[in-house]
Amino acid sequence: MAGVSTATVSATINQSAYVSPELRRRVEEAVQQLGYAPDGVARSLKRGRTHLIGLIVADITNPYFTELVHVIEQVAQKAGYSVLLCDADETFAREADYLRLMRTHRVDGVILSPTGRVADYQNPLYRDPSLPLVVVDRVNPNLHTDAVLVDNFTAAVDATRHLLDLGHRRIATITGPMHLLGASERLRGFRSALEDRGVPLDDNFIRLGNYREADSFDQSMDLFAGADRPTAVFVANNHMLVGVMRALAQLGLACPRDVSVVGIDDFAWANAFTPKLTTVRQPVRDIGETAVRMLLARLNGTAPPEPVRETFSSTLMVRESCAPLEPAKAG
Repeated sequence: MAGVSTATVSATINQSAYVSPELRRRVEEAVQQLGYAPDGVARSLKRGRTHLIGLIVADITNPYFTELVHVIEQVAQKAGYSVLLCDADETFAREADYLRLMRTHRVDGVILSPTGRVADYQNPLYRDPSLPLVVVDRVNPNLHTDAVLVDNFTAAVDATRHLLDLGHRRIATITGPMHLLGASERLRGFRSALEDRGVPLDDNFIRLGNYREADSFDQSMDLFAGADRPTAVFVANNHMLVGVMRALAQLGLACPRDVSVVGIDDFAWANAFTPKLTTVRQPVRDIGETAVRMLLARLNGTAPPEPVRETFSSTLMVRESCAPLEPAKAG
């Protein structure tokens, strides 16, 4: 239709060689009229690259991962890559199935938020040197890959100290699954902050919320129903934070008058709650940009031989959901 050679069409579409303005115009008009699109599979076979990045997140409904996906897609697109997104729903079997799917689609590399236990990652699927992996948010001793993390221990210490500084001593926590290093580090930070102040911890005040809103709601209904309830709670992620707030509302307890609440994972809705929620903000943009940069370095052969790990600090966003403990409640 354009009246030019295949080579001229190729040079125009791929911008691989000079094409005169007139010939370029004719090719581009023919592309538009025909609705032509290059064959991506054929391109990838010829070049040995698909320019596809696989992204497997633990739970796409979690606002943290929603924001992370947005950042990674933006950065990847600027670098000339598209993103193939899968949601593991906190289930290792789904995660492994999606990783196999990524291989069938010949992705150049994968960014992964692991969901499994330590033993799960002895699977040879995760040890294929031809498929570079970068893990975000969570690490596993059996995953010898580049990683981008947040200092979860310090984040939990900062959040718990905020409650202690307000005079609270009966402090509970809603935790994530203990087989995930990030969750166990957050619990360790919570314990450490209490121990540093000489504050005893009631074992009944440690509740497993599994990073699920429903589980957190159920645990909170039981935790705050009695007269000897805690005066404050540290919640280890934003999904569970929503479950806590729902339970307090159903029990007729006011925050922060009856219970002070602080959580990890800031999110857009934190300012929409009444009261506005005090949370720990993670640098999601930095995490996403670093993950893509690490993966591209592996693909381009510029990364060091050994896995690289970058750890970011977080920021406590003090809002309205925590208040000084009233003397009567302290007694």
